[in-house]
Amino acid sequence: MSAGKAEFLAWIEGLARVYAENRERLTELDAAIGDADHGVNMERGFGAAAASPEVQNASGIQSLLQAAARVLISQVGGASGPLYGTFFLRASAACAARAELDAAGVVELFRAGTEGVRQRGKAEPGDKTMLDALHPALAAMERALAGGGEIEAVLAAGVAAAEEGMLSTIPMQARKGRASYLGPRSAGHQDPGATSAWLLIRAAADVLR
Repeated sequence: MSAGKAEFLAWIEGLARVYAENRERLTELDAAIGDADHGVNMERGFGAAAASPEVQNASGIQSLLQAAARVLISQVGGASGPLYGTFFLRASAACAARAELDAAGVVELFRAGTEGVRQRGKAEPGDKTMLDALHPALAAMERALAGGGEIEAVLAAGVAAAEEGMLSTIPMQARKGRASYLGPRSAGHQDPGATSAWLLIRAAADVLR
């Protein structure tokens, strides 16, 4: 199985729906340890990306992801815009001149995007950020690929690991972002960024299933 431009467009459009459906949940999580705007920002940013003529009329996977990145950086407030924009910008580079991606290509895309988030956010696993979902998801995807898994199996492994990583943020004390200002009081709350990162991977799995 492989995924082409149509599947990646469906992913962006799916994310617009997913973040609209989860706006209140993400806002509730962010209200506990942040600015209470993560849900609104994600809904607005991905809604704009899905509606963007540049995204809709992109000639291929790389240009589609680049266009989505530009919209997210310009439309999403706070740290989420630059981080998710960087994810898609780096991911686009992994798709250069490729009309379709196989399982290895999908893993390469997530590897590039996750590394971009790590570098842009200057975060590491355990800091209570979106990286706590992305990093274990990538590791699980790589294991599934090494075991001969196709796209569906690779992404299913990523979704399960991302969910575990998301839940692992609950007892953590935040070391990055607005939540870090709370110190020990940030413990006991699920990280909104890790939650939106899990939704990102789950949406990809739903499209490519």
